[in-house]
This record gives sequence, C-alpha cells and structure tokens, in this order.
Amino acid sequence: MAPADADALAPAVKAAIDAGVPVVTIDRPVNGVPEVLANVAADNLKGAERQGEAIAAQFPKGATIINLQGIPGDKTANDRNQGVHNVLDKQPDLYKFVSEQTARFSRDQGLSVTENILTGQAELPQVIVAANDDSALGAAQAVEARKLNGKIAIYGYDGSTDALKAVSDGSLAATVDQFPGKQGRVAVKTLVDFIREGVKPANSNILVEPVAITKANLADAERIGTITQ
Repeated sequence: MAPADADALAPAVKAAIDAGVPVVTIDRPVNGVPEVLANVAADNLKGAERQGEAIAAQFPKGATIINLQGIPGDKTANDRNQGVHNVLDKQPDLYKFVSEQTARFSRDQGLSVTENILTGQAELPQVIVAANDDSALGAAQAVEARKLNGKIAIYGYDGSTDALKAVSDGSLAATVDQFPGKQGRVAVKTLVDFIREGVKPANSNILVEPVAITKANLADAERIGTITQ
C-alpha cells in the first residue's frame, strides 16, 4: 500500500500484521508501525540533491531562488527541502534563497503562494524550486499569468505526466522522476520472495534513487509513454 496519511493507517496496518498478513508500504512508511516487511520508496534526499544539481548546472554563475516547500513536519517534505539545501548551500554567495514558504504539495497553493511572493519581490527571482510537481505547476500558472514565461526557471519533483509535458514545452525546467513503477515492482517482488521462499529483505528500508529529468534526457522518464503516445 501507498499511504496517503502516514498516521491514519497505523491501526489497520498493525491489525493486519498481528493477523499474520505481510505488509509492504510504498512511497512512505506508516508512522509507528516498524514491523512492516519493508518500505519501498524513492530516496527523497538524493532526489532533491539531483534537483539542486540541475539548478547549479543551469545557473553555474548563481541564482536567486524561491523555495516552495511541502507539508511542514512531513518526512518527504523535510528530505526534499534538505536535499536542495545540501547542494546549493555549499555556495551561499552564488545561490541565494530569497523566499521559502510552504505550498503544502498543492497546485492551488503553489499558484497563490507564488503570486504573493512575486508581488513582494523587488526583483524577479531566477529560479523557483518546488517540493512536488503540483506546486511547481501552480507556480508555472502564476508565472504565465504575469507573462514571465522563460524568465524564471521552475523545478518540480515527481515525474508526473503533467510535469513531463511541461518540461517538454518549456514551462518547467526539470522534474525529478522517482520511478513509481519501479517502486511497485520492487515491492511486489519483496512480497513474492517472502511468501514463496520466506526470504526477508536485507534492509527493511529499500530506496530507489531518483533522476532529474530535463529536456535533454526526457526520454529516460518512466512515464515518457504517457506524453508521446
């Protein structure tokens, strides 16, 4: 299962495990239930580092940056925020975060928060980096509404179909593909190995490393078929 709410599912998952049903979570763990067979997820910290590296590659001489963060306190949000800072904070004189606010992984809030930030900025930022594709696409709407297309590079995270289309047409500079299909395949194989052979994974936290997808490597995206068919 892929928990939408890492807290709410805890009693049900605990009950399943107590009844002898093996459980593998995908994308994020269920809080307070370490007894799951495994959690298969993207390495959000490394994925966000790839996001930061993509920004540095496009702006080697530095950039001013708006950072649209995820839900406060959420582990995924924390890792994605930390990964970007891990890369760009190494050169604080080049990469300056002029505003950092939560957009709560939401397209609507990505739009409204970006509008508010841009209204309050004396100079246009060069980069908007977002904790997920929805908030990045909301930011792109705000940028388009101000007729600033091409003047601010926007970076998403998830590798969604909408984001890949936006990378293709230039609305987004990049998205980070976390290969959800691969996560699902690894999760099923983990369950099958346990059910058939009694083999538990060597590590209960199985991480898939994401990749930053730009126009240059768009064909490497897992969902590329959804925009080329």
